Amino acid sequence: MLRQGSSDDIEDVSLFDADDEVSRRSKKSKIRHPVASFFHLFFRVSAIVVYLLCELLTSSFIACMVTIILLLSCDFWAVKNVTGRLMVGLRWWNQVDDDGRSHWKFESRKVSAQGHKTSSESESRIFWLGLITCPIIWVIFAFSALSSFKVKWLAVVMMGVVLQGANLYGYIRCKVGSRKNLTSMATSYLGKQFLRQTMAKEDQTAS
Repeated sequence: MLRQGSSDDIEDVSLFDADDEVSRRSKKSKIRHPVASFFHLFFRVSAIVVYLLCELLTSSFIACMVTIILLLSCDFWAVKNVTGRLMVGLRWWNQVDDDGRSHWKFESRKVSAQGHKTSSESESRIFWLGLITCPIIWVIFAFSALSSFKVKWLAVVMMGVVLQGANLYGYIRCKVGSRKNLTSMATSYLGKQFLRQTMAKEDQTAS
């Protein structure tokens, strides 16, 4: 069951599920939600393929634009509301309270008392690979459209960047926590690097 929490109260969830050795062997190649895994990649990959081949398939820019936007919209809805919850146990959404204030919610599924997780390592890899790779491709398309002065395609490409980038940002927040946690992680990392450099200099001086 998903637990509700604010952006400052988020349970950490492993990016790639790792249980004990026996459990990992049984889950490694098992996909528990094949339909969700398929549609997690289908809409976003289809949008990229249509964008690359649309000029070869048809001369109608409007038809291509509408098709790509529909695929991107279906992908945004499916990833945000279905595949993230089923494949990795994460969910994010926006909630407006009675005072009209907007609150962003980021959830992660609790681990059961026996330490079992409902998602497999294979599903986690599929989820994060598709979630990270496709927005990067749309960013490349954006730079390509700018450099080649394809202004009419720029709006379509930016739609891909925004919709898929929003899902990527939301699920990263579910995974790593709030901005406060991100800042503490960065500070801790920089502190460790500084300490290592200091110790290395002291060792060189002593030798």
